[in-house]
Amino acid sequence: QVQLVESGGGLVQAGGSLRLSCAAPGGRYNRYIMAWFRQAPGVGREFVAAITGDGRTTWYGNFARGRFTISRDNARDTLFLEMKNLKPEDTAIYYCAAPTRLQIVPTSSGQYDTWGQGTQVTVAS
Repeated sequence: QVQLVESGGGLVQAGGSLRLSCAAPGGRYNRYIMAWFRQAPGVGREFVAAITGDGRTTWYGNFARGRFTISRDNARDTLFLEMKNLKPEDTAIYYCAAPTRLQIVPTSSGQYDTWGQGTQVTVAS
């Protein structure tokens, strides 16, 4: 199973920005929808954003729309999440995810089979 490796998390002040990366070596998922989810303590896994294999179509959770941007660079086998105007409520572990099927419901965590280990994002007020 191809591993997904997230990076780029950290501690940031409210209003700040972070860029998360998810490496998926070997190009295994270049044709597949990929997504970001997040999980805060005591809360279920929450959909953040997803993107088609060709990068032409994206989906966002309501809280992410206008502040977060998902993108991918298939030449580098990497998925990105650009986060701006971060708020304390964005504090969570952020995970990237990939499916094993081409046709999925992109906002549903159950549709994804491979997950990274997560990267912690902490937003201080």
